[in-house]
Amino acid sequence: MGMYVNAMPLFAVHWLIDWHNWGVIAQVAIGLGMVIFVHELGHFLVAKACGVKCEKFYLGFDIFGLKLARFRWGETEYGIGVLPLGGYVKMLGQEDNPAKAAEEMERAKLARTAADGDTLSEGEAAAETSIFDPRSYLAKSVPKRMAIISAGVIMNLIFAFVVAVIAYSRGVYETPCVVGSVLPGEPAWRAGLQPGDDIVQIRDVMKPRFRDLQKGVILGNRLEDGVQFIVRRAGEEKPIDLMIYPVRPKKGLAPRIGVGPSETTIFDDPPLATAVPLAGPDCPIRPGDVVEEIDGKKITTYADIKRQSVQNPGPMVLKIRRENEKGVEELSISVPPRPTRRMGLVMEIGPITAVQLDSPAAAAGLEPGDVFETIDGEPVGDPELLRGRIDALGGKTVEIAVRRNGTTLKKSVTLREPYAYELSFGEQVPVAITSLGAAFGITSRVAQVTPGSPAEKAGIAPGATIVAVEVIPPEKIPEGAMGVVRKKATIKTPLDAPNWPQITELLQMTLPGTKVKLTLSDEREFTVEPLPVDGEWYPDRGFSFKELLVEHKAKSFADAIDLGATEAVGSVTQVYQFLRKIGTQVSPLGMSGPLGILSAAHSFASKGFSDLLIFLCMLSANLAVLNFLPIPLLDGGHMLFLVLEGIRGKPVSERIIVAFHYVGFLFIISLMAFVFLLDLNVIPRTP
Repeated sequence: MGMYVNAMPLFAVHWLIDWHNWGVIAQVAIGLGMVIFVHELGHFLVAKACGVKCEKFYLGFDIFGLKLARFRWGETEYGIGVLPLGGYVKMLGQEDNPAKAAEEMERAKLARTAADGDTLSEGEAAAETSIFDPRSYLAKSVPKRMAIISAGVIMNLIFAFVVAVIAYSRGVYETPCVVGSVLPGEPAWRAGLQPGDDIVQIRDVMKPRFRDLQKGVILGNRLEDGVQFIVRRAGEEKPIDLMIYPVRPKKGLAPRIGVGPSETTIFDDPPLATAVPLAGPDCPIRPGDVVEEIDGKKITTYADIKRQSVQNPGPMVLKIRRENEKGVEELSISVPPRPTRRMGLVMEIGPITAVQLDSPAAAAGLEPGDVFETIDGEPVGDPELLRGRIDALGGKTVEIAVRRNGTTLKKSVTLREPYAYELSFGEQVPVAITSLGAAFGITSRVAQVTPGSPAEKAGIAPGATIVAVEVIPPEKIPEGAMGVVRKKATIKTPLDAPNWPQITELLQMTLPGTKVKLTLSDEREFTVEPLPVDGEWYPDRGFSFKELLVEHKAKSFADAIDLGATEAVGSVTQVYQFLRKIGTQVSPLGMSGPLGILSAAHSFASKGFSDLLIFLCMLSANLAVLNFLPIPLLDGGHMLFLVLEGIRGKPVSERIIVAFHYVGFLFIISLMAFVFLLDLNVIPRTP
């Protein structure tokens, strides 16, 4: 009685063949097995208590009679089937297979009722259960059958509560609601949210976790009225009240505001992306090193690192604390600048797409649709260099000329100090200038070609419009390479929906030998090799830091009970909210099947046993809710027929039950096929 889907994103499953993961895989297998086991155990125990004969108790499905293991104890056969997609308890007279449902009903009968076409008298209808074997499921009263059907769901809810209590008793590492990145031009960016902001309240949720933020945005009600955020920002005495209006992009799966979680100041493994200076076996930075200072300025948060990186894209000096068997070492490490990789194309600048609230741009009266013309009287030039050019003037007053509706307007703007370099990944994501508080686009039309560049040597001329860019990595990728383009990636860049900032970011993740095939609007194709540009520095250094986590541990058993109950109830309501929003606010392409569940389980288990328990709580709650939906073959479908039987005073017609079982069977098989194809990326998740 258990088919399951959920709405969790799909992660890579390459870990299945890595023997280093076997311990985690064993935990995942046991945990998922327990979720199914307790569900079926609920049906089994209540059925036994009601005197029903249970012929089989299986984890997994023994399709075509194939089993991994089996044994008989008493009248019941216990086993593990070869298809690990659920489990079942086979009771006499109860059959989910529509092809065998009618046959099973007949097997459970002791004698036939009136001849075909005869009408049962009122007394015969009331005593109809007497025609079944006394130990048949069908012979039991409606309340007893309801108890048997609902027992699986109840056990899953109890299990969700118990594992959550255990998890919080041990301590759960959670991602706090601290902003690590803000996507340029997105709702959070426009509202003025910044890296390092500590979100202390979302609507009426106090001290939220990052997953509370995701839940509130993706599954929130009346998003058009906005979501209230209260944040604490370093240097500000009072909390900041922000109203953010989530949006669902045309090709997005769900509403979003465009924020990412924060990281720590501790280097991860590996500490640097492969395609950056210092990376490799001779890298002086080691996993676990802690950044204490950059260029003499104290570092306490990840936001400090982002601020220093954008304010000084050139050479920097890190002061690092390292703990080893000798004790604690203080090291000074020089980090060379990261050259920007370019093809030699200077693209045409696009209009301003967004202006932040309470920013210098807003104060100066800049508006979306304005097009930059000059900065302090100098032409804009290469739009890909404009961000660094303006950020370098942080704290100063500059004159910015923009073109608006064919008229040139000059604005005097006092810039603030730049506080972050935000990556422009994603379709039609603009370039953000944090010192100004404005984001602008870059079109796919070539304005100039740099002399002697790869683009000029390939024969590309000004005026060309590039409609597609395919990045082709070299055949050999270094073992253990991180943060690099590993496979071909194609980005469409139509003139009416350009994605040039995303291409610029992608080129910085390429290795030497990478080729780029450019397709022009006239269908001509050119292949070039992007090369580092001397004196043009990319602010993001490719540092890899650990995820910021905080431990949430119950202070007492009573506190663990309270936290466990809150977690279990929250998991149940989240499933209901998702089901209500699917197809409208949330795309069905956001669902995942068994592979997605395995990947998510592995991700949680890799963080620790308590995190796996929290995942099992969510999974068990999912199983409880989804199994109780009024869909034939699921527990909710059986319950619906029992309710109708209780109201009518007699069972629903066998023909109707069998017909609905076929409908339910087709629906579930179709749904399983759909989520499997999503997991395997046969059906793209991009709408």
